[in-house]
Amino acid sequence: MKTLLVTKQTAQPAKWHLIDADGVPLGRLAVKAANLIRGRHKAAYTPNFDNGDFVVVINAEKVVLTGKKEDQNEYMFFSGYVGGETYKSVKIMRERRPDFLIHHAVKGMMPKNRIARRMLTKLRVFQGPEHTHAPQSPQKIKV
Repeated sequence: MKTLLVTKQTAQPAKWHLIDADGVPLGRLAVKAANLIRGRHKAAYTPNFDNGDFVVVINAEKVVLTGKKEDQNEYMFFSGYVGGETYKSVKIMRERRPDFLIHHAVKGMMPKNRIARRMLTKLRVFQGPEHTHAPQSPQKIKV
């Protein structure tokens, strides 16, 4: 049996997927989105080649966190200066930037390299139920 490696010539065109985050746990949504972006759902998955699809996430403010994570978990930001560390709780981040929660979770589930940073540009997160990618006609995915 021959191993199939994907190249630019043999790669399938990228598809568009739509995920509704309303009532979905954050971790489950992030795993599904990361696997679609990386192309792990395809039979011809190659780790060192960007063969993934585009993912559009809507209703980002309605994503669910189980347990006491809403109050206990914090995000750390560093300005680069001495004493420039700031911490913000999930509750504050959900009020200010609900799309950040999903971006941060998906980014954490991607490999830490150049290809993954390029793949992460295929993730589009919207706060409300409307999105700007209707012409691409994304397929609705159940999480």
